[in-house]
Amino acid sequence: MTRAAGGYPEGAVRAVLTATDEGVDATVAHEALLLACAGATRESDRLVRHWRSATGRPATRLASDAVTARAWAMLFAARDERPDWAGELPPLDLDAEAEAHREVLAKRTPGPRAQTLREHAAAAEQAAAAGDTGAALAALARWAEVARELPRPDVATLAACRHVAPLLVRGALAVDPDWAWNYAGALIAALTTRYRSERDRRDWRDLIAEIMRLRGEPGVVPPPASPAAIADAERRLGVRLPAEYRQFLLTCDGLRADVVFPRLLGVSELAGTGSAVTISDPPVIVLRPGTGEVAEWDELFGTTVHSGIRALLEEHLRLLEASAEP
Repeated sequence: MTRAAGGYPEGAVRAVLTATDEGVDATVAHEALLLACAGATRESDRLVRHWRSATGRPATRLASDAVTARAWAMLFAARDERPDWAGELPPLDLDAEAEAHREVLAKRTPGPRAQTLREHAAAAEQAAAAGDTGAALAALARWAEVARELPRPDVATLAACRHVAPLLVRGALAVDPDWAWNYAGALIAALTTRYRSERDRRDWRDLIAEIMRLRGEPGVVPPPASPAAIADAERRLGVRLPAEYRQFLLTCDGLRADVVFPRLLGVSELAGTGSAVTISDPPVIVLRPGTGEVAEWDELFGTTVHSGIRALLEEHLRLLEASAEP
């Protein structure tokens, strides 16, 4: 489709190994969509599942804009199923999304090749909607010819076409299955390399125990929150708490303050909205449930955004370790 047969996604592998976490997520989102558009839905799902396992980040990070979220929704509808990893993605009104996407297809985009891709996608959608499968397939073939020349073609805009998505799922742009397996495997290997040290980290209880030890309170790990208490808080807040934050609460229901670290609230004290939940007292640490990120405000340093509650606590541990060194 967009890579030479037998080749590997070298640019994508490099991004997974060297980019920021946001760059990794964007790369995985694009490559998983690319596999799905090439009819390799099994390999697409395999890649996403491994990304989730390796990073612990929510699937919502793979649908960070309206067009990408729409693309996944149209592909799931064409498959007549939502894979297990997609449970965190909100369901969309496909009629409304199809109407919104017509406006997207009508817009111009910077760059002649990118514009040509969008025009071919629009032509394929128009033909497919009219029932002219032959013309739709011809437009898709033209789309693929242009896409092969681009390092990162806009697959989301193509997959978000409601009448094109079924053609993609049925293999209109199918690649060799062995190549798709190797394609996903190369990215999975890069994810394994990138996040190997993450998997080998202390478990949650050991992390909290080490923090308490360095605070001068060895053996004192606060008791955990109950699953029922977490569920009650989610109902009260109207939001599903990120898996990583839930794991923290199941390890300890909040954390007492330290000299330079605020008290982390217990589950019954959490307050806020679906987009921002205050998790500390004073209220200088905020959880963003949609991404799992934790924003920390400091009078001297301003706002620091951590990838999650674990990253915040590991930074606290690092500072404790540094202060304990002779």
